[in-house]
Amino acid sequence: MDSNGPEADVSGTGAGGRAKQGSLLSQYFPILEWGRTYNGTVLTNDLVAAVIVTIMLIPQSLAYALLAGLPPVVGLYASILPLVAYALFGTSRTLAVGPVAVVSLMTASAAGAVAAQDTALYLEAAITLAALSGIMLAVLGFLRMGFLANLLSHPVISGFITASGILIATSQLKHILGMTAGGDTWPEMLGGLASALGTVNPWTLAVGVPATLFLFWVRKGLKPSLIRLGLKPRAADIAAKVGPVVAVALTILMAIAFDLGDRGVNLVGAIPRGLPPFALPSTDLDLIGRLWVPALLISIIGFVESVSVAQTLAAKRRQRIAPNQELIGLGASNIASAFSGGYPVTGGFARSVVNFDAGAETPAAGAYTAVGIALASLFLTPLLFHLPVATLAATIIVAVLSLVDLDTPGQLWRYSKTDFAAHMVTIAVTLLAGVELGVISGVAVGLLLYLWRASRPHAAIVGRVPESEHFRNVDRHKVFTVPHVLSIRIDESLTYLNARWLEEYVLEEVADRSEVRHVILMCSAVNEIDASGLESLEAINHRLADAGIGLHLSEVKGPVMDRLNRTRFVEELNGKVFLSQNRAFRELAANGGPPEAPTADMARGMI
Repeated sequence: MDSNGPEADVSGTGAGGRAKQGSLLSQYFPILEWGRTYNGTVLTNDLVAAVIVTIMLIPQSLAYALLAGLPPVVGLYASILPLVAYALFGTSRTLAVGPVAVVSLMTASAAGAVAAQDTALYLEAAITLAALSGIMLAVLGFLRMGFLANLLSHPVISGFITASGILIATSQLKHILGMTAGGDTWPEMLGGLASALGTVNPWTLAVGVPATLFLFWVRKGLKPSLIRLGLKPRAADIAAKVGPVVAVALTILMAIAFDLGDRGVNLVGAIPRGLPPFALPSTDLDLIGRLWVPALLISIIGFVESVSVAQTLAAKRRQRIAPNQELIGLGASNIASAFSGGYPVTGGFARSVVNFDAGAETPAAGAYTAVGIALASLFLTPLLFHLPVATLAATIIVAVLSLVDLDTPGQLWRYSKTDFAAHMVTIAVTLLAGVELGVISGVAVGLLLYLWRASRPHAAIVGRVPESEHFRNVDRHKVFTVPHVLSIRIDESLTYLNARWLEEYVLEEVADRSEVRHVILMCSAVNEIDASGLESLEAINHRLADAGIGLHLSEVKGPVMDRLNRTRFVEELNGKVFLSQNRAFRELAANGGPPEAPTADMARGMI
């Protein structure tokens, strides 16, 4: 027997089987794909990017842990193993995973609902959130359910992020002013700040306000200044991203020089030195029961944010990502964060853009960044003892205010009132009732508005454009019609949501036109007809037949017609099924009376 024949690889263990196995492994371990072409040049680019992102990530990690209500070192822990896990399982070449502002706020909200800050239970809740989020993401990835993220429309996501940015910035003002104030909702936060104005610490204010102004200037003005001084745009942009490190260094020196700790300025204090400890999420079913909904929301929000960033950056290099594998990659990152004492993580926009601009070519840049953060945890944490908390708060405020989008409401109002409603409801509920209810209400309103629109689809009476075979809306164009033929274009699939509406619409239009002898349903936009839609078509057919009016279909798509042919509808149809609207109109316009009902074979031949 020829060893190259068909029987040579029956067992699947030959070259074909190995290729298939290799492809499957590469699907779940993308590192096997890009690792084949890894070389010295790519290594150099990844290392340069890693150094730059590490410098940026250290103050960010500390700040976002503060936002989550956790010890600053937890932010460092969440920036080590999760990056390594994503390098193994993620598909984006430039996505930078770690703590982010919105997820940190959601973590604080969820953990704060079960325990007080600075308690062991609070930290345990944050770790458990990371584990639950990781498991959920991984399971969704293995089940290939990335499409669930589509439940969050752009207006809902935009509204949630805008409201979250406002909440986060407001929550950090107490650290800038050096006062004690609480509150979970925006009114509560504002009330707390107003009642504590008499306790403002001038020394903290002297650190926080200049640090905030400096970071705003770094974000907006440093890059143009460096370019004017002759620095290349890319180098100037990267240098501007290092601004938070400069702010950290300067304020540490101020704290030491002016002994700010003794003047009432809140300092970070001692940060445990060393690598992340091994941690175990809680197995308490009561705690898990209280955290699984917030964990699901964190998972979906984090996934949507991460995939949006990854797809944007991949498109710039004509690369692609696999959303379902991204679920697995982010799931692995969160599980790694949980078992190393961290809290929920996802892909961050600012860090990913810096990683991209710095020249990162593979996810290995994230693994190298993890090494840099690990070294910082080992050797640099003593230097952060005198870091004012106000500096971290300034870093957060400057970062999150860029998320606040004040242009979108006006744009949505002009374009779509229903999307504007979903956007504003999400903002209002998030500000007034908290982040979890904000997301849930946004999704609920978006779905309700979608169902409302789907239940009242657009349909139009159409006529033929003169000297053409095109048919357009009679209310928008000068078209040719004849009194005894009514052509209706249906611009939506026919489902249980709109079937009754279609029946009423057609019969009302016919009732207003006593001369009509033929009704043509132009189905070019109909992708599906479910059982309820079919029942309505049958009812329309019988009602029109009783009135001596023929019902015809035109431009029915092949898959839709295949399903209709499996029913008795085609046999009972008292008109015809036409391949084109023009052919239907031409034939029926010349015929004043209803045609003979076609046989099923005739109807199939017209498709």
